[in-house]
Amino acid sequence: MTGDTATSVWFVTGAARGLGRSFVESALERGDRVAATDRGTGPLADLTAAYGEQLLVLPLDVTDRAAALDTVNKAHAHFGRLDVVVNNAGYGQLGMVEELTDTEIRDVFETNFHGVLSITRAALPLLRAQGGGHIVQISSIAGILGIPGGGAYAASKWAMEGMSEALAAEVAGQNIKVTIVEPGGFATDGPGVSARHAEPNPLYDDVRTALAANMDLTTMGDPKAAGPALLKIVDAENPPLRVLFGTPPVQMIKDHYARKLATWAEWEHVSHAAHG
Repeated sequence: MTGDTATSVWFVTGAARGLGRSFVESALERGDRVAATDRGTGPLADLTAAYGEQLLVLPLDVTDRAAALDTVNKAHAHFGRLDVVVNNAGYGQLGMVEELTDTEIRDVFETNFHGVLSITRAALPLLRAQGGGHIVQISSIAGILGIPGGGAYAASKWAMEGMSEALAAEVAGQNIKVTIVEPGGFATDGPGVSARHAEPNPLYDDVRTALAANMDLTTMGDPKAAGPALLKIVDAENPPLRVLFGTPPVQMIKDHYARKLATWAEWEHVSHAAHG
């Protein structure tokens, strides 16, 4: 972590509920200061009452690029620095690829990719000027593998991960760390009220039925555990570029990459043939 543990300053988007709120609570509980943003800031009123000047609550729609720049600068001016920038704002767009409208696809990219990009670009000059910092991008297991019914959501997270991996290499010499957090399923409102659903096409009812049958809600992670876990990441001297959050994703990713490696090996002769 760039700053002193007791006085570090966080900037967290999508902070009113779910994982974002857990991150805010964990930082506040140990004495850090937090600029917490969300479209609707009402759910953070209890934290304002409990922590007073330790917490700065700011309304923000991350798809408003001018507002993103202004809000990051306001938080920096208020606290005098930003040590940890957590891009948590985002939502799930559900629907088979053929079911999705152009607007649904563009909208999820505006929040999950362009919103993250706006906050990141606004923060970079400030972090560089103060000598460093840590940018944490909250992705998803869907940022690594495509799940039926989540094509647009996965695409937005893959785009964010590609951008962030490039960014990490670009700013490594500026003492700016980048970590991509890839959570599995957590017991938040993400799949419920926060998710958006495409108009279903009956042709894909069998796929939806299979997905529902394979969904195990008993393996959902506890959002309250995510905050303390993130503290371990931002406190690390050499934080990871990528880290999974949750137990099920660990085995899922091992299996996923084993299949990928096997396929690449099976078709390696074609890869060499294509080289000429």
